[in-house]
Amino acid sequence: MKIESVATARLVLHPLSEDGAERIVARQSGDGDRWGEEYPGDGDVRSATGFLRGLAERGDPGVFRPYEIRLDGVTVGGIGFHGPPDELGVATVGYGLTPRVRGNGYASEALRALLEVARVAGVAGVKGDADLDNPASHRVMEAAGMRCVAQDEQLRHFYLGF
Repeated sequence: MKIESVATARLVLHPLSEDGAERIVARQSGDGDRWGEEYPGDGDVRSATGFLRGLAERGDPGVFRPYEIRLDGVTVGGIGFHGPPDELGVATVGYGLTPRVRGNGYASEALRALLEVARVAGVAGVKGDADLDNPASHRVMEAAGMRCVAQDEQLRHFYLGF
């Protein structure tokens, strides 16, 4: 199944392939990879590892996969789904950018695009969470239209229903 890249005003969300995920886990770029400084980060490696596990257990998730966030052709972070939607039709998202490009609205821009991918795919909603001490991530989700629906001793939980 061919999954298309998603273009925003300033970014391209490039769907991660099995080969790409393996390179991220190994932290070794291949021919054609243009990785920004400090990419991949630990979160990118965790995401790629989970994607590879899901491929082995459930097969290709279609659009519900990780995507590389590319700025001017250079990968500066990742965004994506933690897998296919759950039994209620809700998909979980996560994202991260390299430190050098944070603070420019790229994460919110990428998240808005990913939320549209989820909406078009027919999910009931999208959820995400962030540590209490990560207000920048709270602002990203709020700027993309997600609302805080709960908080516990460690996390703020966000949701957007369709």
